[in-house]
Amino acid sequence: MNMVVLVGRTTTDIELKTTPNGVSVASFVLAVDRRTKEDAADFPTVVAWRQTAEFASKYIQKGRKIVVQGEIRTRNYEDRDGKKRKVTEIHATNIEFADSKPTTGSGNNATTAPGPAEGFDEIPGDEDLPF
Repeated sequence: MNMVVLVGRTTTDIELKTTPNGVSVASFVLAVDRRTKEDAADFPTVVAWRQTAEFASKYIQKGRKIVVQGEIRTRNYEDRDGKKRKVTEIHATNIEFADSKPTTGSGNNATTAPGPAEGFDEIPGDEDLPF
């Protein structure tokens, strides 16, 4: 069974492209830490198609921690110089967030602490509540 699950951070903002046939596609690099701190990270290329690509380009920015589920795909091609090349990529079938939504305008991925919900009043004397 060809199945991979990776957790990592995006290295760039994700750009959506469209094939000549009108199919949405996005590719990006994911920084994935290895099991121990002494090891370096790996940087696999992830390719997403159709709705998954549209979701990624719309909601995922550089530095977001995400979970990518997909398959490992290998393909061969010939470059401009006529040399044969082999590429291994992760074809994403599902992408989910693995961190909290970042605050806007700060340029980093800091999160804000939840505050009181708007539209709700505080209950006076809540120390008497049974929960």
